[in-house]
Amino acid sequence: MKAPVNHIIDSSFIDGPGNRTVIFFQGCNFNCKYCHNPETINLCINCGLCVPGCPSGALEMVEGKVEWDEKRCTDCGACYKNCPYSATPRVKEMTVEGVMERVKANMPFIRGITVSGGECSLQRDFVVELFRQAKAIGLGTLMDSNGGLPIAFDEELMSVTDGVMLDIKGTDQLFHMELTGRSNDMVLNNAVELARLGKLTEIRTVVLPDNPFSRLTVVNAGNILEPFLRCSKVTYRLIKFRPIGVRGEALTWKMPGQAQMEELKSLVEDKGFHRVIIT
Repeated sequence: MKAPVNHIIDSSFIDGPGNRTVIFFQGCNFNCKYCHNPETINLCINCGLCVPGCPSGALEMVEGKVEWDEKRCTDCGACYKNCPYSATPRVKEMTVEGVMERVKANMPFIRGITVSGGECSLQRDFVVELFRQAKAIGLGTLMDSNGGLPIAFDEELMSVTDGVMLDIKGTDQLFHMELTGRSNDMVLNNAVELARLGKLTEIRTVVLPDNPFSRLTVVNAGNILEPFLRCSKVTYRLIKFRPIGVRGEALTWKMPGQAQMEELKSLVEDKGFHRVIIT
């Protein structure tokens, strides 16, 4: 079994509790306007447009496919910055055993693993087996997901998942469609079911400057989850939009001010969240 892996961070303190190894899969089912890693959205179609623009000569066309020489790569990002398809040739097809070999090399310094993306749930079978093997050696397992697929209703997946950090990008359907290109129905269903199961670790909302739908999202998310918060510790992370790595119209958007962030924080602090954090 293989999955497309964009990259792996051996040690992270910001992707779940404690020190964790984080696996970032390639491919996403959302197309968020403010995505700061748009090169993780699609798989490379081997068009070759990136090859002549690589200053270190780390890319070449071989039998109709773009080959990436990791040793020659200087991580300048020219390939994906110039890709018109929101992709990158710098992706490895890895087996579960290959990922676990990398994970085991980080023990005993890590507390668990987190899968992210792109969107990790697109690699559902791979994640189930990866989590099984991680738990067998005593590691915790977390998903960082957009909630677009029915992860909370997947008993096998939930049986090996300790928790989920869930993005709630918008509670208004039209706003969510405009922002991501997808419905939010499954996202909100997942939020409620994960909370009911005690698997919801954190929810995250990117806050846009002076946008009424950002305010509506925070208020509605608090109201939707409030009945479950007495029985579980859920963090709400309010993330300032930053025009870094984004594309298109998002390049013209400004960062929200601290006053706006503090106001949103105050709206949900009394809902029962374990913590409300501004980042």
